[in-house]
Amino acid sequence: MTTFVFLIVYVGLVSFLVASLVRAVMYARQPLHLRWELYPVPHEPSERVAHGGSYFEESKWWEKPRTVNRLTELKFMLSEMLFLKALWEFNRGLWFRSFPFHAGLYLLIASVKLLILSALLAIFWPAAMAGAFGAVLGALVAVCGALGAFLAMIGAFALLLKRLRDPDLKNYTAPGDIFNLLFFLAAFGVLAAGYLLRGPDYPGTVAMAVALFTFDTSVRIPILLAAGLILMSLLITYIPLTHMAHYVGKYFTYHSIRWDDLPANEANEIQQKIAQYLAYRPHWSAPHIRADGQKTWAEIATTNPHAGGQSK
Repeated sequence: MTTFVFLIVYVGLVSFLVASLVRAVMYARQPLHLRWELYPVPHEPSERVAHGGSYFEESKWWEKPRTVNRLTELKFMLSEMLFLKALWEFNRGLWFRSFPFHAGLYLLIASVKLLILSALLAIFWPAAMAGAFGAVLGALVAVCGALGAFLAMIGAFALLLKRLRDPDLKNYTAPGDIFNLLFFLAAFGVLAAGYLLRGPDYPGTVAMAVALFTFDTSVRIPILLAAGLILMSLLITYIPLTHMAHYVGKYFTYHSIRWDDLPANEANEIQQKIAQYLAYRPHWSAPHIRADGQKTWAEIATTNPHAGGQSK
């Protein structure tokens, strides 16, 4: 059974990484999106961010050097990713349910990273894990894992109740949303129960991680813990295949849509894409567009359909 569990874990991890990479490449290759240019744009200088300004407000802005403040942009991103700042400001009731869920996931990710570090040290530098450093590292793994699982389950349960009971969310709740939250609850619940009830005769988390790295199938895994590991592996395989892959898409939403204020005269790639798109010959059926498959986008965009087809 240990061999089967290890193989499922390997497949889950590889599938998650590959699917996330495919998602990122897919988003990066999408056609140009209509830029929102919603201000304030965080990479503007702080004095402009304070009033929601833009370098476009300056006279002859195209003759002046453009500065981009990546530090303020990073600060905004971190506050949004770690603390869900926009949700706190615009939907605080949902924030109290969503933040524990996401905070729990972040703590679980931290626990996994610390566990990987512990396992690698145990394999390549055993002396480091034998002293106080190893004890502290093990305690951090346990605390982050336990607190993360608890918060994630509380948040998932609260979000599930919110979707089931709030009429305002009815139009935004599909069966898949309910399934996703139940999947999280099942995976976290079974894994946590399997770990807590594993008994003293079974290996701890670091020993199990070492066995996973070295493919030591002689390690015994309790049935409930094995079921939890399998469910978690299936969950991480499933996540990037759904809309929950917003952890990839969010970067493109912010940088390619909301904050993309690069002037066209400095963006050769954008100019090339627009020229390519203007040569398309759309086949839309909407009569007001008059897209018959013969006219290019450039011709359609420069023709007034209410003026007998004459150019503007």
